Amino acid sequence: MITNLCHYSCNELEPPAPNADEVMDAPVEGLTHGQNILFNAGAEEFDEVYNTETGLGPIFVATSCGSCHAGNNRGHMFTILTRFGQTDSMGNQFTNFGGPQLQNQAIAGHKGEQIPDGATSSKFIAPITSGVGFLELVSDADIIEMSNDNLNNPDGVRGHPNWNYIPDYVIPFSNSISQGGKYICRFGHKASTYNLLQLTAQAFNEDLGIASTLLPNNPFNYKEGIPPFKSGDPEVSDNSLNAVVFYLQTLQTPFQRNIEEAEVVTGKKVFINIGCESCHKQTLKTGFSNVDALSNKEFHPYTDLLLHDMGSGLDDGYTEGTAKTSEWRTTPLWGLGLAADAQGGNLFLLHDGRARSIEEAILFHGGESEVSKTRFTNLTQNDKDALIKFLKSL
Repeated sequence: MITNLCHYSCNELEPPAPNADEVMDAPVEGLTHGQNILFNAGAEEFDEVYNTETGLGPIFVATSCGSCHAGNNRGHMFTILTRFGQTDSMGNQFTNFGGPQLQNQAIAGHKGEQIPDGATSSKFIAPITSGVGFLELVSDADIIEMSNDNLNNPDGVRGHPNWNYIPDYVIPFSNSISQGGKYICRFGHKASTYNLLQLTAQAFNEDLGIASTLLPNNPFNYKEGIPPFKSGDPEVSDNSLNAVVFYLQTLQTPFQRNIEEAEVVTGKKVFINIGCESCHKQTLKTGFSNVDALSNKEFHPYTDLLLHDMGSGLDDGYTEGTAKTSEWRTTPLWGLGLAADAQGGNLFLLHDGRARSIEEAILFHGGESEVSKTRFTNLTQNDKDALIKFLKSL
């Protein structure tokens, strides 16, 4: 009898489990038993905190994947990344000086990097990881179609793909379209990374200083006189790296909340009417996938995966791939309403966290989005409130 009382009392003290629409680190529904095992292995590796004994360094930015992507949402200013060394489509001119990523931390006996003289740079907050497996499966044909549709956009929206070279270890998807040896890329703030395998291998190497069979050289600090060198045995196994890739591919998409609430419904209409959906496409679809749970699915990320010129106010003088310095990939808006929870209770929006509210982020828009921004500023306060309420529901 006493045991039962303690059992019930302890249960009452436990915090309630979060609702499904309040988390973003669960697997997509419909995975097989074996796929769930692989997902869990990837999740464990994603949250692994590395040290010198497990391959961290010699220079690095973070000690785990999860430290930059709390809850698989946007990153925090404390884990912001610095990229440097490229000003135009001619490529990064500072790779021999440690570019493109600044590793500002170091293990004992080494020094963190500093931005080389003459290099332009930009700060990037880690992007949302939930739902990225669905974005990976949007066909090139659909991305090109969205780009072509912009040619007739009356508001001057002219988004286009970032055609970029891909590394030798990346095998293009069978339905990928090539243009002069370049492929449509879609990941990163500049859409310069092709797929989640490339993204994961680069993150292990550039963020954690961990070598793999795909990228066997440690990052280096040219001011220390240390050239890129092989770490010896891979510091993360192919199985572990591939498990993280699978984990990212099969993360659930963020859920919208309060869909039927009157103000949210009104806010969505305002969103469409002032032209936000020209770039933030609400509905995309995946193509075929070997994972049935991902294959031929409609989903709602609020992005077109295209580059758009955002004007001089968001021109950092740094770029990647073939993007201009003022061009940025349309940020998916899903998960926006939960971003503050992942960012310590405050919002840090846009690529570098400069916007501290949703309204401030809208007002930083320029270039191709100038017309929509002007329409926003001319809205009644009720319509502005409804729009913000809608965006917070995502």
